[in-house]
Amino acid sequence: MDACVQPGLLPVNEAIARILAALKPITATENVSLMDCLDRVLAENVIAPINVPGGDNSAMDGYALRHSDVHEELIVIGEAFAGHPFSGAIAAGQAVRIMTGGLVPAGADTVVMQENVTRHENKILINTRPDSGENIRRAGEDIAQESLVLSKGHLLTALDIGLLASLGIHQVNVFQRIKIALLTTGDELLMPGAPHQTGKIYDSNRPLLYALLKRLPVDVLDLGVVPDNPDSLRAAFLAAQQFADMVISTGGVSVGDADYTKDILAELGEINFWKIAMKPGKPFAFGLLGKNAQARATDCWFCGLPGNPVSTAVTYHQLVVPALRYLAGEIPAEPLVIKAVAIKTLKKQPGRMDFQRGIFSASNGVNSVSSAGLQSSGVLSGMGKANCYIRLAAERGTVTEGEIVDVVLFDRFIR
Repeated sequence: MDACVQPGLLPVNEAIARILAALKPITATENVSLMDCLDRVLAENVIAPINVPGGDNSAMDGYALRHSDVHEELIVIGEAFAGHPFSGAIAAGQAVRIMTGGLVPAGADTVVMQENVTRHENKILINTRPDSGENIRRAGEDIAQESLVLSKGHLLTALDIGLLASLGIHQVNVFQRIKIALLTTGDELLMPGAPHQTGKIYDSNRPLLYALLKRLPVDVLDLGVVPDNPDSLRAAFLAAQQFADMVISTGGVSVGDADYTKDILAELGEINFWKIAMKPGKPFAFGLLGKNAQARATDCWFCGLPGNPVSTAVTYHQLVVPALRYLAGEIPAEPLVIKAVAIKTLKKQPGRMDFQRGIFSASNGVNSVSSAGLQSSGVLSGMGKANCYIRLAAERGTVTEGEIVDVVLFDRFIR
C-alpha cells in the first residue's frame, strides 16, 4: 500500500466533478475581430450565412461540357477562370476551357480534365470518357447555407479561423477572458536571473504556469513570490481577490510547519477539499475566497498546487485546466485514452491514481510506452522528455513488462 495514502483522500474523478459542480461559467461576452479570436471561446452558435462553395465549380483544370456530348468533337467557345466566370451558356457540341475553382457555366454538367483531351485550335476530342458530373464541386458541398458551423462553447483554433473567414465572417461573439491571479510561496525561492545562493532554489513553478496559462482565454496578474508568513499570504490573497476569478498558488498546502496557504484560505474563505488520491500531487487545495462567499457578485475561486515542480505541472493539467476551460465557457471533451504495451516494468503501489510520465511510440501497428526516466515529483527534466502520461488506476500495483496500460498523450495545455 502507498505509504502516502491516508483516509479521506479524494479520488481524482470525484475531485474534478466537485470542482466543476462548484464553478459557474462566465456569462459576459464581447465581439472580437476574427484576427484576434484564436483560443477564445464562442459565446453563441455560428450559422453559415452562405454556401461554401458558393456555386458549382471545377475541381480540375480541363473543359466544362454536356455529358451527352463527350463522344463528339466539341468547339471551345470561351474560358472560365476562378473569379472570372464564363458569362454565357453551353449548347450542344460546345465546351468551355475551365480552371480549378472556376464556376461551371450554365448548360454544363461535367468537367473532363485536360490530360484526357486532345485539342487542335478551338476544337477538342475526349480521349477518356468521364462519368456524368465528374470533377464538379457542388454549391454548399463543404458548408450548406443556414447549417451549424461551430457550437457555443467551442474553443477557436487556427483552422476554425480559416473556416469562419471562408464564410465571410469578420468578427465573432466570444466569452470575455477570465482573470487569474498567480503566485508562488516559499522563503527558499529565488527569481530567475538573481545570483545563486546556498540553500535557495530558483522559482520554476510560476514561469511554467504563466506560460501554460497563455494557452487559455485568461488574463493573468502575476503576484510574484510571497514569503512564508501568514501576514504576507493574507495580504496577497486579499489583493488577488479584488482582481481574479481564480487564484492559483503553488506551495504551502502540505502539512509542514511553514505551510500556511491552507490555513489562510480557511481563514479568508471556504475549503472544499485539499487532499487528492493522486500521484504526484496529493496536497491540492480547492476552495472559495471571501468570508461572505455566497453573497459575492463574482466568485473568486482558489486552487492551491503542491510545491514540487512535477506535482505542480500534473495537478495543474489534470485538475486546474478542466476547471479553467469550464469557467471560461468552454465545453471540453474527455481526453483520449490509448492502450499501449509497457516496454519495461513500472513500479507502483496500490492506493493512488498514478500519472507516470512516459514516452509513447507506435510501430508496425503496435502501441508501446516506456518510462521517461525518474518519476520523482522534483525531476522536471523527465517530464520535459515525456510525451504522455501512463495513467495507472489507484488499485493497480506494479506493472510488469508486456502488460497493457492506459496512455494519455500530452496536449497543447501541457506542452
